Amino acid sequence: MLFDGALMTLKVAVAAIVFGFVIGTMCAVGRNSRIPWISRLCAAYVEIIRNTPFLVQIFLVFFGLSSVGITLDAITVAIIALTINVGAYTGEIMRAGFNTVHAGQWEAAECLGLSRLQIYWHVVLRLAIERVYPSLTSQFILLMLASSITSQISVAELTGNANYIQGASFRPMETYITIGGIYFALALLMRLAFWLLALLVFPRRRRLGTPL
Repeated sequence: MLFDGALMTLKVAVAAIVFGFVIGTMCAVGRNSRIPWISRLCAAYVEIIRNTPFLVQIFLVFFGLSSVGITLDAITVAIIALTINVGAYTGEIMRAGFNTVHAGQWEAAECLGLSRLQIYWHVVLRLAIERVYPSLTSQFILLMLASSITSQISVAELTGNANYIQGASFRPMETYITIGGIYFALALLMRLAFWLLALLVFPRRRRLGTPL
């Protein structure tokens, strides 16, 4: 059960990381938009999510959707809630990365006739990700650890299965020490995966020997 729970934790975390990164990047672009209402909307999303507990957010998604007649399984709700949460934090990290790109590179791209979206895609995005990559990896590992809260809506991830085991065995100390070790191992596994990804994606860091 603990092995199955660990696999579920990784599946939920990876799905939320992918979708959350996309949403966060779009939010960062929106925050820097020249259209005021888009910038304010993205800013409001970030402030609301970052200043409310994740447990409250997941309950709002879980019970809010069901109250309007939308019935989803617990795993899907968990991924949605985690995506919304990590998207806000990723948005701020990516915005910081965008702001580190020198103004001269923006101006050079504009002189070539690129649109603002083309500048983000062809010029700014990779540079920004490279510069904030350590912060992104730390945030994504924190997301994996925060996925334990999804056990509150009956997701059979690591903590959820551990709760069942300790309830059946009446041995909470041994159970939670064990899953603490498993979470630590998962965090190290994710850090290794991100390190290998950096070696593949960022050749300059690979040459310098500093992928993270």
